[in-house]
Amino acid sequence: MGERHRKLHGIMICVPYQGHLNPFVDLALKLASSGIVITFVHLEFLHRKLCQTHHANKTDVDLFSKARELGLDIRFTTMADTFPLEFDRDANFKEYWEAMVRDFPPLVDEFVGNILASDRDMLHFLVADTVHNWAAAVARKYNLVSVSLWTQSALVYCLGYHLDLLEQNGHFPCKDEVEEEIKYVPGVESINTKYIMPYLKQSECESVISRASRLLFEQGKMADFVLQNTVEELEPQTLSALNRYLPNYAVGPLNFSQNISTNTVTTSLWSKSDCTTWLGSKPPGSVLYVSFGSFVHTNKQVLEELAYGLLLSKVDFVWVIRQGILGDGATASVLPAGFQDAVKERGLIVGWCDQVETLSNPAIGGFLTHSGWNSTLESMWCGVPMICYPIGFDQPCNSKLVVADWKIGIHLCEGGSLDRENVAHKIQSFMNGGDLERLKQNAERVRKIMKNAVEPDGYSRTNFDRFLKDLEAKIHFQS
Repeated sequence: MGERHRKLHGIMICVPYQGHLNPFVDLALKLASSGIVITFVHLEFLHRKLCQTHHANKTDVDLFSKARELGLDIRFTTMADTFPLEFDRDANFKEYWEAMVRDFPPLVDEFVGNILASDRDMLHFLVADTVHNWAAAVARKYNLVSVSLWTQSALVYCLGYHLDLLEQNGHFPCKDEVEEEIKYVPGVESINTKYIMPYLKQSECESVISRASRLLFEQGKMADFVLQNTVEELEPQTLSALNRYLPNYAVGPLNFSQNISTNTVTTSLWSKSDCTTWLGSKPPGSVLYVSFGSFVHTNKQVLEELAYGLLLSKVDFVWVIRQGILGDGATASVLPAGFQDAVKERGLIVGWCDQVETLSNPAIGGFLTHSGWNSTLESMWCGVPMICYPIGFDQPCNSKLVVADWKIGIHLCEGGSLDRENVAHKIQSFMNGGDLERLKQNAERVRKIMKNAVEPDGYSRTNFDRFLKDLEAKIHFQS
């Protein structure tokens, strides 16, 4: 079989969290829709969780069976990580990631080697989540082209890429209480230290996330291609600067940019409640949607102040409180006693829902968010202004983009602890104040930029086509 006629085959391994899984599945569908064969690798514990949620404890479910019925060649398989299935990875986050950094790379090495040995008729390449710290080493060992998918903002990637520069200027680790403007990072005009990722701060400089971040960006610099789940028009300066170092392609928002519907693949780790009927009883733009996403943990005090703030605000709301939000495995109610009865006429509290469907509802007027990147993109796609309450990871950076750069949201509070009176005031002024119209206009402008990006001649679609051409050329050259 001639080299030019051998099919391309992408081996895809993502980080086992909802916020990483969603764009990874979206990318798999896009690549397969372009004629590339995909082997999608799930970690066994994550697959079991999905099966328990959606398939009555069956464990032999193939997540991509419907996609194959639509003509896509996506193979599905699972692999073990470093712990038994019963181990609570969320409640033991530090221990889990210590092991993932230390013990998971040899498992991946062996797993990829077995896939390559079992099929020598295709031209293989590797697609790994940038957060993994083994991708470049495994790709180099097996002479594979390495594609890195970054599921956060280009701003966060750029700061991580320049960790050495931050270190030289005394901003890694960054002193916790000091607020300074950083103006020397290529592609970042200016960012205050209060918005940089917490794992770059002094208090967390010895954390597993801080150490893993240094490793992942060192490995990431050796990738052949980096796919960014952002839009070129929204982060042009940052993306342009990154392209000086390695090929970056802004192809987002991935979950809205493929022809094959993502509904063909079940990715939600929780059962969804339908908010449509309740929202249908509310006036347009009157409801605040509240969610802290799929992963971050908070504490009971924050939830209590937020609850009383919502109560005092007298604003209608939908509040997603997922199981495990406190990070301690507790299943008891996390809300103040009597709260649900007090707000039953104007508050809907659910464990999980279809976020895009909810944000798209005409009754929704705003989104109180933890500023995770997927939530930020989805709110922007739906043209919904945001109240930002970042908790950790990339979220402070994202809130800076939302509030300062794109002007489509406000901060709930900056520093210090939440106070119910302040929460109520912020919610009231946000939902009913004079600034809302300006925020809505800006949100609509951003929404149009995103919609245009995924059109046939839009930036993201064009960038993806360019990536495919460059990928094929690189694989044939390297084979």
